[in-house]
Amino acid sequence: MSKPCWAFALLLSALCAAPAPALAQRAPDCVLDRCEDKAAPAAGEGAPERAFRRPAAGGNFDFYVLSLSWSPGFCATGGAEKAREQCQSGMGLGFVVHGLWPQFERGFPSDCDGAARPISRVALDAAKGLFPSEGLARYEWRKHGSCSGRSPQDYFADVRVARDLVTIPPEFQRLKQEEDVAPAEILRSFGKANPRLRAGMAAVTCAKGYLQEVRVCLSKDLREFRPCPEVTRNSCRAPSIKVTPSL
Repeated sequence: MSKPCWAFALLLSALCAAPAPALAQRAPDCVLDRCEDKAAPAAGEGAPERAFRRPAAGGNFDFYVLSLSWSPGFCATGGAEKAREQCQSGMGLGFVVHGLWPQFERGFPSDCDGAARPISRVALDAAKGLFPSEGLARYEWRKHGSCSGRSPQDYFADVRVARDLVTIPPEFQRLKQEEDVAPAEILRSFGKANPRLRAGMAAVTCAKGYLQEVRVCLSKDLREFRPCPEVTRNSCRAPSIKVTPSL
């Protein structure tokens, strides 16, 4: 073999032996049921939140998440400073509606009404008895209800339908002292009280070792429970959490 051919063969062999560049891994960074893609381009402060919130016209979503807040756990982990009405002693609140959230199979829409239309008193009257405060009702409409494609009054009526679809397990209504309970056991209790609520259709969230919320996934027409992998795979993974009695 001539010298030029030998040199070319040596170079080709070296190139073939070189390791291929590693492929970038795209791992989701999840907090509760809200996931962001770490490979999304940064755009200054607040960019991670925008990475997993997808814009949508009202009514364009896949299903609902009914978020039921356990008031004692919320109030024990800083909620008392933010929601005095909910955390006032003697209120006797257990599970209350945090929100009814339009959801995509991956991600969720929010703040769909750029005009920020005011909510009528008639609509707010429809929200009475659902949320622990009027302020929360207003906030939930603006952030989530505006993406439902419904008017404020109709959205709050849907919140009531969703809440009435879920039966609260009796053990939460007669809880007398703080108990340590596995998140999986909480889900089993809800499944027992709601026979059509099967595994993969609800999640438990926790904070600082306390039960915070139970999130139940509902069909868009609010007639049945439905699977929601992104929500349930981020359920609380603590071996046990504190469940405190109603205030």
